[in-house]
Amino acid sequence: MQWNGLNISPCNLCPRECLADRKDGQTGFCLQDDRIVVARAALHMWEEPCISGTKGSGAVFFSGCNLRCIYCQNHEIASGERGRQISTKRLAEIFVELQDKGAANINLVTPDHYVTKIAKAVLMARENGLTVPIVYNCSGYMKSEVVRNLSGIVDVFLTDFKYMDSELAAKFSSAPDYPETAKTALADMVDIMQHAISTEYIDGNRRSAVDITQNAVFDKEGMMQKGVIVRHLLLPGHKQNAKDVIKYVYETYGDSVYFSLMNQYTPFVGTDCRRMYPELGRKVTKREYDAVVDYAIELGVKNAFIQKGDTAKESFVPEFDGEGV
Repeated sequence: MQWNGLNISPCNLCPRECLADRKDGQTGFCLQDDRIVVARAALHMWEEPCISGTKGSGAVFFSGCNLRCIYCQNHEIASGERGRQISTKRLAEIFVELQDKGAANINLVTPDHYVTKIAKAVLMARENGLTVPIVYNCSGYMKSEVVRNLSGIVDVFLTDFKYMDSELAAKFSSAPDYPETAKTALADMVDIMQHAISTEYIDGNRRSAVDITQNAVFDKEGMMQKGVIVRHLLLPGHKQNAKDVIKYVYETYGDSVYFSLMNQYTPFVGTDCRRMYPELGRKVTKREYDAVVDYAIELGVKNAFIQKGDTAKESFVPEFDGEGV
C-alpha cells in the first residue's frame, strides 16, 4: 500500500479534508483523533443474507464518522459517545478472535477515518491466520485514492449510496458533493472487484470451489467472497431520491452490483432530526417502500435484497457496550 499524499495529520483522508492535527489530539469532522476507538466487536446477524448468513458477520463498529447524517441510526457511536481506545495490534487480534468465534467475515463498520491503521491491522491479522473475507461497510463518501488503496485489502464493498440530490445531501449530511463523490467511489469499487475476480478466480482457476456470477463470487453456502453491494436507506417522503439512486446505479452497472433496498429508517428519540426536520419524525410507509421496490423491478433489477415487515425498530441496533473490544 502506498498512502502517498493521504495523511491522518493534517487529516485529508476523507472528502472533507478538515486538516485536523489528529496525531496531536485534535479531532476532525469525524470527532476522532488518531487513536482507534471501537464500540463493539461481535457476531452480527442483521446484515444481508450473504453477509451474515447463519454464522454471523464479525462486525467491528468504529466510533466517529466523517459523514454524520442528521438521522443516523448508529448516532451513539457516530457522535463518538461510545467506544474504547485500542492499538492497531489489538485490532488485528480482534479480527482473528472473531474468526475463531465462527464469523463468516470481518465487517468494518464506519471505518473511513481510521482506514490507514485498519489496513495495517488486516495485514497483521492475515499474518496470524486470518482467512475470512474483509467487508468494508461504509457511507460511500470516500476519496478515490482511498478506495484504490484498499485493493488487495477489501474483499467485499458494502457501501451506501444515500443521495442523488445534492440539496438533500447538504440538508441531511452537510455534504453537497456527496452524489458526485459517491459515483466516483463506486466506480473504483466495481473496478477493483472486477480485477480481483478476474485474476484470483478466473485466471487463477479457483472456479471449482465457488459460484461466480457477474462480478461477484459466492462460496458453497451462498456467502459473498468478492463483490459490491449498494445499500440505499429509504427516507420518509423521499421516494424520488431513492428512485434516482437506483436508476443511476442500475443504468451504470446493471446486474454487476447487488442492491440492498432498506425500509428500516427509525426516527430515534433524542436525535436532532425530529426537531430540525419534522418530515423525518416518522417511519417509512409500506406504500412508499413498495413503490421503490416496484420501480427497481420495472427497471429490470434482478440482484437485490429487500426487507419485509417492520424492520424500523431500535432493537435492530446493537448495544454499543464494548463487547469483544
